[in-house]
Amino acid sequence: MRKMRTQSAPWRAAAVLASVLLVGSVAACGNSDTGGGGTKDDGKITMGFSQVGAESGWRTANTISIKEAATAAGIELKFDDAQQKQENQIKAIRNYIQQKVDVIAFSPVVESGWDTVLKEAKDAKIPVILTDRSVDSADKTLYKTFLGSDFVKEGRLAGEWLVEQKKTASGPVNIVELQGSTGAAPANDRKKGFAEAIAANPNLKIIASQTGDFTRAGGKQVMEQFLKANPKIDVLFAHNDDMGLGAIEAITAAGKVPGKDITIITVDAVKDGMQALADGKFNFIAECSPLLGPQLMDLAKKVKAGEEVPARIETEETTFTSEQAKEALPNRKY
Repeated sequence: MRKMRTQSAPWRAAAVLASVLLVGSVAACGNSDTGGGGTKDDGKITMGFSQVGAESGWRTANTISIKEAATAAGIELKFDDAQQKQENQIKAIRNYIQQKVDVIAFSPVVESGWDTVLKEAKDAKIPVILTDRSVDSADKTLYKTFLGSDFVKEGRLAGEWLVEQKKTASGPVNIVELQGSTGAAPANDRKKGFAEAIAANPNLKIIASQTGDFTRAGGKQVMEQFLKANPKIDVLFAHNDDMGLGAIEAITAAGKVPGKDITIITVDAVKDGMQALADGKFNFIAECSPLLGPQLMDLAKKVKAGEEVPARIETEETTFTSEQAKEALPNRKY
């Protein structure tokens, strides 16, 4: 009897080991079937979204729109603030790829340098949607679509308004330009559109152009420099409302009247900018709507379902004069 017990001990140990391995194998298969990485095949969409930052009132309104729209659409949103740094966005996108989200959307800090990480997303079969800002990748298959504004058109509308206002000017009209963040699509495109439009009047000359990083503080600081270096400034073109609002402080501190001594043209039409326009401190605004959330969530559902979507989807926008701003302000959502 003792001899039989010593012979059966190794057999029992082997049986236990086999059963453990079998359970582990089944468990591993179960994890694979549910997709791992935080996403399950339960019909719910998970979106990874990387935002530029919180540099302006426009950006804040854009973030709120996206978060609220995701909740309303039943989409799980993994949100990241890149704090104006491309390396932060690339890191966030790679995290989303590892988490195996269903869709990645982001508003690129700058236009260049995205091919590698976008190819990683493509290889992982995760569709990418660009929002608000575009990229300059030659390979258009790296992303599904772009949702946002025509920034060149915004700059052109601003320039065309100025050409009309100054059509009777007999002498030089000195313009200073507050650009957006260096390398960003809206900065590049608004500058291009504005320059193309004012070329129609040779009296309109840009005498200084510098980035204010889309911030009020940047707008104020650069405008102070413009005023010190250029005794005669007739027009300011700011690539967004926030820089224009900062410039108002510098202009006022220099003893000049914004909107009268210096004509001010901006882009965005957020509430603070519209109020400045209604008050006569701004003279003209080309609208750029931040309320992209509902359209983005609709696109996410379509690309997840494998539906074809347009390569570029532009938002409908308008322009505002002072009187139009007064009419629009009471119902302004952002």
